[in-house]
Amino acid sequence: MATVVSIVLIIAALFMIVTVLLQSSEEGGISAISGQSSNSYFSKSKAKTFEAKLALGTKIAAVIFVVLSLVMLIIK
Repeated sequence: MATVVSIVLIIAALFMIVTVLLQSSEEGGISAISGQSSNSYFSKSKAKTFEAKLALGTKIAAVIFVVLSLVMLIIK
């Protein structure tokens, strides 16, 4: 039982890492200081669905990670 939970925990952690790294930054780097917008209106609306899916995937992976971590604590 602990082995299966450990494997799923590792998969959830890796999925969470990948989804966080794929998300784009909200700040925009050095252009945020000067007030320039790096995204146009059309690119924001086009990428919104993909960004929303990444954010949802990150939240789900985080919940699974926390729950499985607590299960591992109870098992061991």
